[in-house]
Amino acid sequence: MAGREYGRGQRTSGAGERVGWAEELLEHLRPAGRDLNRVVAWLAGTAHAAVSLQAGPGPLLAGTRIPLDEDLIADITSGRIASAALEDRGRHLRLVRVDRSHPAPAAVLAVAREQPFDRRVSDIVTHAAQVMELLLAGHESSAAGHRLRRATSDLRLAILQLLMVEDTVSARRVAAGLWPGLLDTDTACVYVVESSPRERDRLAEECLSLTGERALVVRCPAMDGHVIVLAPRDAAGRELRTLVGRFPGVFVGGSARQDLARTAAAYGQAVSALAVARFRPDQAAVYAERTRPERLMDPAALHDWTARVLSPLDTLSHPTRAELLATTRLGLEFTAVNTAKILGVSRNTVRARMDRVEGLLGTDFADLTVRAAVHLALNAEVGLAQPPPGVGARPGAARLGDLLSGPALRSWAAGLLGRLDPDGRDLRRTLRTWIAVGGNAERAAQKLGVHAQTVREHVRSAEPVLERQLLAAGSDLYEVVLAHLVAGDLGQPLLHGTKPGHPDAPVHG
Repeated sequence: MAGREYGRGQRTSGAGERVGWAEELLEHLRPAGRDLNRVVAWLAGTAHAAVSLQAGPGPLLAGTRIPLDEDLIADITSGRIASAALEDRGRHLRLVRVDRSHPAPAAVLAVAREQPFDRRVSDIVTHAAQVMELLLAGHESSAAGHRLRRATSDLRLAILQLLMVEDTVSARRVAAGLWPGLLDTDTACVYVVESSPRERDRLAEECLSLTGERALVVRCPAMDGHVIVLAPRDAAGRELRTLVGRFPGVFVGGSARQDLARTAAAYGQAVSALAVARFRPDQAAVYAERTRPERLMDPAALHDWTARVLSPLDTLSHPTRAELLATTRLGLEFTAVNTAKILGVSRNTVRARMDRVEGLLGTDFADLTVRAAVHLALNAEVGLAQPPPGVGARPGAARLGDLLSGPALRSWAAGLLGRLDPDGRDLRRTLRTWIAVGGNAERAAQKLGVHAQTVREHVRSAEPVLERQLLAAGSDLYEVVLAHLVAGDLGQPLLHGTKPGHPDAPVHG
């Protein structure tokens, strides 16, 4: 009787012990504990052994490498045998095959200890191998999913970059494989959704979910907190606005509807609208919501003037011309480094292209009034794709001064710059001087007899009053420059051109 009780007690103790190590092993399958190295370390401690997990004869996956017979490893990884037990040079070895997701080769779990393997330790090794197999499958599945998501993201960026340089044919061809019908449209809107960089990945997934993958969603390569959305559907704007409030610090800026070939211009519009959104309580804005100076100009005269300004590029092939103009359009909005990231080229390429345009136009992009004038021409080319009535009907060539002299434009400029007048620091004078010296705070400070930091503070103070970003060169700044030109506070830019008799060429002698 005592023997039977003793035997029953032994069996209960053994079962309890097994439950103990099994529960410890299962803990490694919980989401918070899925770490291959931790399982190997646990097995080494529990079995009082040295443990290694290696990809056949290849790299060590976890643990400490144990010298093993290569032929035996080949037998296990090839499937000729599933496991092996042997004694070698005073140590006891257990080798177990651990399958991995195809096409990865099988791995070998090796456990070496000084004591022979009893049934308990053998069971622990077998079950640990199964847990490792599950963890490897999950890791490789996650890694494959990550690679797929990364490849898909890179493909979306490549499509956007093709659209940025007006190569719509190639963009449609690339998109057709994964997103049939996505670019089966002539026009689209571009939105830029801004958040903190740490929230961007989640924000991008939300944009994909909201648009049902019926839009091109791209993590901006230049701005860490930006997600770019090219959306053929009108409903996308309303859908993206719902992100405001759901995520901290989210702002949405959208472009007017543009031809796909004008994606670069639409992107610039969206960035400009985003700047406005930062000053609005609803944290969203669309480019068309604000009166633009080009809309207040005579369309026919603006078309004629734009054609003359950009005429030196007309001798280039269409792809080259489109590439140069797209790069210049973005280069006027952003730094060379960020423009390069957006287009997927080097910054030296960006500078070389802009230098070429500068040479063809015979002008100097270091002058903010020149940049504003060329920016106006590039925007007008986009907005006036179809010649308006009356083009070419007026005698003589249109001059920039004529375009800027209309009553509606003068009223717009007076209203915009007049917002600065109530400030006793004379922000208007500081801003005018700062623009005249190319946006250089130090040079403006010398002219004004103040500290450079004072100039920066004045310019920064003008931004919320004008609802425009000024310290970051771009559309907002160029509008303010045009307002100063309209008001007569700045001299007319020197647009030389390369053709004789260009109306904006300076008069010599």
